Amino acid sequence: MKGTLSGIILSFLLFTSLLQAETERSQEFGNYIIYYNALPTEILQPDIARQYGISRSKFRGFITLSVQEKTGDTSKPINATIKADAVNLTGQQKTLSLRRVEEGPAIYYVDDFRIANEETLKFKLQIKPENSQKNLSINFTQQFFTN
Repeated sequence: MKGTLSGIILSFLLFTSLLQAETERSQEFGNYIIYYNALPTEILQPDIARQYGISRSKFRGFITLSVQEKTGDTSKPINATIKADAVNLTGQQKTLSLRRVEEGPAIYYVDDFRIANEETLKFKLQIKPENSQKNLSINFTQQFFTN
């Protein structure tokens, strides 16, 4: 059964709302909305992970991000330049190279990375929407469990 990245993102958002009901994983910056999340890759179905080149393992996490521009009462996905890194509580740095994935009108940025049990990562994202002079910053923390 072939899934779509849009379905993956929806699943991420639903899964995240169950795990972190009090933490909204989006931020608004004027006319821009940034949706983001970091989760273990083992929650992905094998065929979906394979389709998007994500290594599926309990020792891997992934980050996903989407940039939307508000246009009246709706929003539309747009391209962006993204710099991302993560650091754990012992100071070990993980440089992330988010790659662009386009599926129909949707645009997402994804990357996967190694994780350890109970590892907490502090993510720092620098986002520059296409055709904008604005640099948007998002910082968030995510703890991973590999059991």
